Amino acid sequence: MTVRDDPAQVDTYQPSARRIERELYRRARSRRALVVASVSTLATAGVLIGLIVSSPGWQRTRETFLNGHYARLALPDVLQGLWLNLRLMVVCGAVVLVAGLLLAVVRTLRGPVFFPLRALATAYVDFFRGLPLIICLLAVVFGVPALRLSGVTNDPVLLGGLALCLTYTAYVAEVFRAGIETVHPSQRAAARSLGLSSAQTMRYVVLPQAVRRVVPPLLNDLVSLQKDTGLVSIAGAVDAVYAAQIIASRDFNYTPYVVAGLIFVALTIPMTRFTDWVTARMNRRQSQGGVV
Repeated sequence: MTVRDDPAQVDTYQPSARRIERELYRRARSRRALVVASVSTLATAGVLIGLIVSSPGWQRTRETFLNGHYARLALPDVLQGLWLNLRLMVVCGAVVLVAGLLLAVVRTLRGPVFFPLRALATAYVDFFRGLPLIICLLAVVFGVPALRLSGVTNDPVLLGGLALCLTYTAYVAEVFRAGIETVHPSQRAAARSLGLSSAQTMRYVVLPQAVRRVVPPLLNDLVSLQKDTGLVSIAGAVDAVYAAQIIASRDFNYTPYVVAGLIFVALTIPMTRFTDWVTARMNRRQSQGGVV
């Protein structure tokens, strides 16, 4: 029986004085850092609040943008409109992930026979990545109904969701393509040497590694999508932003916009923190030699 396996030896273990001193020093440094950070944060917040409150137009600004009465009045309508934003985010997010992955796979196809597909996919990505989202929304929402095509919907929600999918598919496709390109060519060669076809190599070897590597940027794109669902209000869809606009236009007070903005922030922050956690976790696994 070794010393490590002996319960008596384990129970009677006492850390050395140097180790105890080192632990006390680390705890003291942590407490000191916490105190300094807290004092610095409070001082900075106090200065900023003092500058804002002491400004000449503070009273008017508070009545126009931070009015409690209009905040309570707008909150139910804004929350009801937010349900549309959430549904758009879920549906468009699923469509964008699938379409972006397919587009990325098309862009990475090899062989001259696939050149037309690669060229079309590249042109699509370049065009919609360069086109501002708001212009894409205006073109789809107002341009598609103007064509008067039979069987094509005029629903602003569906058309706005289509515009979001067109734009974000281009961004997500580039993220997936970057992940696919990071997989070392030796992985493909090893898979082919084992008898896997090109399609099987992509499905079972390349894509699982590529998707794991691009999870953080994909989450960032979903965060941006969540915020940009508010742009469908320009088409007349009654979402959180349009609900705030209705009340603000009726009462000439902009507090409803602030309420809608704070709700979007409250939704975005948890997603952002989750993205940071996933990124840090993957970085730790990579630094420790784990599978990324």
